[in-house]
Amino acid sequence: MSSAIAAIHAGFKQLGISDDADRRALYARITGKERLTLMQPPEQEAVVTELRRLGFQPAARRANGRQKLTGKFAKKLQALWIAAWNLGIVRDRDDKAMLAFVKRQTGIDHTRFLVYGDDAAKAIDGLKGWLKREGGVGFGNTNGYEWLRHDGAKIAWAQWQILHPGAGIMVRKGFDEEVAKLLHANALILDNLKPSEWQIVMNALGERIRAGKVGS
Repeated sequence: MSSAIAAIHAGFKQLGISDDADRRALYARITGKERLTLMQPPEQEAVVTELRRLGFQPAARRANGRQKLTGKFAKKLQALWIAAWNLGIVRDRDDKAMLAFVKRQTGIDHTRFLVYGDDAAKAIDGLKGWLKREGGVGFGNTNGYEWLRHDGAKIAWAQWQILHPGAGIMVRKGFDEEVAKLLHANALILDNLKPSEWQIVMNALGERIRAGKVGS
């Protein structure tokens, strides 16, 4: 199925145009043809343009062409799911796997339909509980250390403990140096790191964890 045809079907669904006669009438008005199969690609694109004029808003897509998740809780849920992947807890990073988890927790099919905090909390708390049980992530606990205020730091530290069993929070032997190396910094203060920098660290450590699981 071409991207234009997929967009047309999505547009009709979003606009609530379900009657075949109404669809054919729109086709004929725009292209003079009543069936998509009779249209050339430029004519199909013209139908998409008309649907947009009528209010159709195609889903945003990433640079690789894949559809972005939408909804006010989507980024939080996606970040937690990727954290689970980087901790070696889930095998599938894909959004479809995360959406399946959300549906199991909430009964709601997609993040765009998560509009109430109580519903979102079922999925968010479920994921955090999973990360805590299976990955040792200490959510809500900084142990008095400012650098652990970011969730990314907590996850990176849990990853380090997986890779180096017995690592102690008081000593952090090798951890600070490895973080500096991954960020291409001669020296750094963990307290000053941004969430985006912790993400770089998490992704790098995640590769090592997943490589170890494959080899085990």
